Amino acid sequence: MAHPIEGIMGISMDKIREMVDVNTIIGTPIVSEGTTIIPVSKVSFGFASGGSDLPTQAAEKFAGGSGAGVTVKPVAFIVIKADGDVELLELGNSKSSPLEGAIDAIPGLIEKIKGMAADKKAAKDSKKTDKSEENDKDKKAEIGGE
Repeated sequence: MAHPIEGIMGISMDKIREMVDVNTIIGTPIVSEGTTIIPVSKVSFGFASGGSDLPTQAAEKFAGGSGAGVTVKPVAFIVIKADGDVELLELGNSKSSPLEGAIDAIPGLIEKIKGMAADKKAAKDSKKTDKSEENDKDKKAEIGGE
């Protein structure tokens, strides 16, 4: 025969499983005008259970109890735009330190620097092409002018 505490713990864990599943953390996608929004939540829970056998003269008796707490906090939204661009929109200041925020910003900064370097190279190549065309015109004018 199973001990009564096993029954208390089993029922409590089943109820927690009902409340907390993957759909609680990554929510159901919302689609509007080609944009998909997926909510992301932080789920925390705690569980405690205990009991004791109480000896009496008539029979052994059991007294016990359990408790659980669940917190669901929305932390971000994943936004997938119609053109395929994906963006993470965080709610509030979820960074534990300024350094963590700076580290998260590095990929965006690198992309901006790459874009600036590519724009500068394109402008430089364009100037070279324009100068080359001017030189070709000057050479044609010299040849034609002789």
